[in-house]
Amino acid sequence: MKKNIINAVMLSLVLLATSCKKELNVTNDNLPTLDNASNEPGLLSLASGSIYINGFYDLKSTDGVYGRFWSGATGFHEMMGDVIGVEAANAYINQLGCPNKVVWDNGTVVLNPSAVNTQYALLRSVNKASQQGANPTFYEWAYMYNMIVAANTILDINNRIKYSGDAATKKATIQAWAYWWKGYAYARIGSIYYAGIIQNVFVKEGVITPTNGNYVSKEAIITESNANFDKAVTALNSITPANLSDYQFVLGKLVPAYCQIGKGGVFSIDEWKRNINTIKARSILVNTSVASMTITQWTNILNLTNIGLLSSDIIFTGRTDANGDFLATTIADKIQSSASGTNTYKLSERWVQDFKLGDKRRDNNVRTLNSDIGLFNTDRGNSFNTRYSLRNRGLGLAGVVTYANSDAGANEISLCGTYEENELMKAEATMYLGGFSVASITAGMAMIDNVRNYQGAGLATTAATSAAEAKEELRKERRIGLAFKGLSFYDARRWDIIDPTKSRTGCVQRTPANVINTNATITYGFLDYWDVPDNELAYNPAAAGSAPVKNPK
Repeated sequence: MKKNIINAVMLSLVLLATSCKKELNVTNDNLPTLDNASNEPGLLSLASGSIYINGFYDLKSTDGVYGRFWSGATGFHEMMGDVIGVEAANAYINQLGCPNKVVWDNGTVVLNPSAVNTQYALLRSVNKASQQGANPTFYEWAYMYNMIVAANTILDINNRIKYSGDAATKKATIQAWAYWWKGYAYARIGSIYYAGIIQNVFVKEGVITPTNGNYVSKEAIITESNANFDKAVTALNSITPANLSDYQFVLGKLVPAYCQIGKGGVFSIDEWKRNINTIKARSILVNTSVASMTITQWTNILNLTNIGLLSSDIIFTGRTDANGDFLATTIADKIQSSASGTNTYKLSERWVQDFKLGDKRRDNNVRTLNSDIGLFNTDRGNSFNTRYSLRNRGLGLAGVVTYANSDAGANEISLCGTYEENELMKAEATMYLGGFSVASITAGMAMIDNVRNYQGAGLATTAATSAAEAKEELRKERRIGLAFKGLSFYDARRWDIIDPTKSRTGCVQRTPANVINTNATITYGFLDYWDVPDNELAYNPAAAGSAPVKNPK
């Protein structure tokens, strides 16, 4: 039997190691282990704990700085999208987001200080199974395939156990849950890796079913993502209004209790469908360059976002808690570091410059560091230096979003889609389909204002009179309104900013001598889609006929 170290062996270990996670229903008499999942309470416990722990919390091989999903895999996206910079040098992380070249206002050229010189070369040189947790490409792949195998196992058990009450509704709710997370995981894999596996591995009676080495293209992975979302919708459609109480009961057990506050909770069937539509729209948007988008694609995005998330909808959230169940205050906040000079991630000067004058979100969240903090580490790259950090808990401005809060239970993270993302995708599709006519720009700006008002920006009504102005308003709002959600790298990629032959101009840049450039040019040179991790290939080589597992760039 062929076994793959990421997708199979480790999953069985993690499933059996979750008994320390109190809030995920794992210290009661129905621990979320395969042995105890032979009845309804056991499966409900397993279906909650195994998704959150396997998908967002625990891996066999990790680095202590960015071992968790949010600070690691998501942090990488925000770093490569130039929303944050990184202090630590652990496992090459400070090199991962280091541009190829920066040109200061006076013409001085500052190259990547790494001996490897480019991110392309770095990712290829460290993508080895022997690197284990020091391979940055390992994390998102491992977490998402662990989630998929957990979902497969849930589906297998779901077919075999007996339920009390309305069994059909309870089974359908579990199916929707498992297919939703499979769709989500495949969407992330297909949006960052050049190829992937359609994985049917599950664990049954302590036996791991065989994996496969049939790697398929990233496009095929996105197709698989949508197929799983469709299966989730089919399951939800089978639930009748008369049986909603059983649906709500099951979902109330699946979503951790401490995540059922704020924007999280037990969502209605229609709200769940809107969550699905928003992620489907995202998969189209982020995986096609703007220059290559077709009318059909923009139309599909508009159709999906028109039935996507509303401002009042409950969404999938994560929340820090005192137990550190899957988002600990000392780990989850690292992507949104509020420390002055100690925590891993720092705010990028380019992110701060994208706030519009008078934006209360900046007032509430961004503080200027004292000049003696000393964030001028030249060995941390050529774009790291910054004057800013986030305010922990914000200033407390009423109605204004707060980006970082280290208090237990206070930091809420949107794990999947949001109203803001849906509205900005709708705005973009509206303007492109309208050819940036006056009417389409006006409509698009109104949607951007919806997001700014929702987050308490306190800005005047947005006016744009040209396509260039409209695109710039959209670009800025996606960076500010969707900050720390793991979307910035996708945007930099589709806007053709990260290509080694392209550059971003008009950048604010702080030199090691504390000289502030306002018109610097940055050539990022980042790989658009990552190669399949060697952590996988070493144990599960590509079978004959597989799609290429290495990006040809």
